[in-house]
Amino acid sequence: MKSAANAVVLLSGGLDSATILAIAATEGHRITALSFRYGQRHARELDAAQNLATAAERHVVIDLDLRAYGGSALTDDIDVPKDRTTADMANDIPITYVPARNTIFLSHALALAEVEGAGDIFIGVNALDYSGYPDCRPDYIRAFETMANLATKAGIEGTMPVRLRTPLIDLSKAEIIRRGVELGVDYGATLSCYDPPATEILTHCGGCDACYLRKKGFADASIMDPTVYAP
Repeated sequence: MKSAANAVVLLSGGLDSATILAIAATEGHRITALSFRYGQRHARELDAAQNLATAAERHVVIDLDLRAYGGSALTDDIDVPKDRTTADMANDIPITYVPARNTIFLSHALALAEVEGAGDIFIGVNALDYSGYPDCRPDYIRAFETMANLATKAGIEGTMPVRLRTPLIDLSKAEIIRRGVELGVDYGATLSCYDPPATEILTHCGGCDACYLRKKGFADASIMDPTVYAP
């Protein structure tokens, strides 16, 4: 039986978040999508998020400025690494990691969820085909969920315990894509790229880690890649 409960879905506009949005919709949730304009160099993903958010009842966009801290190729004057292999990505935490980003985003999602009476927060983290980010690991998700239920009125009173929903966490990128295709996700309307060129249509650079994992996912899934890549 489908749920009619409220849910908050973190929606970046990328492939993974589009998939979790579709999963939440399939479960019958009343969805509030939550996106962030955080000073990222690839803010064009918000265009994709706006288009995808038609599946939600409400779309909230929060303005933050993580450029005040810097320390990432996505929020600072640092080159985005290009043409790396899977082995390269496994060696260290890449410079595209934004310090504490998921903690900041989930804290906002937690506040929104409590106000809206949402017991489920969906986030598209993945522990298999990912770029080595520490805040995508299952241990982190479990710890945040524990904290969330100690930090809110609803959690302490037991009226609305918080669940962090991570339906993609154990899936490969190919498995995520297959699942999304089954649910009718239009991946051509998503943007995963860390360094997208300034074009009229959504275009990926084709060389950053996110583009590499995206290309590999479609190839491994034996599904046609609808992505537009720069020459």
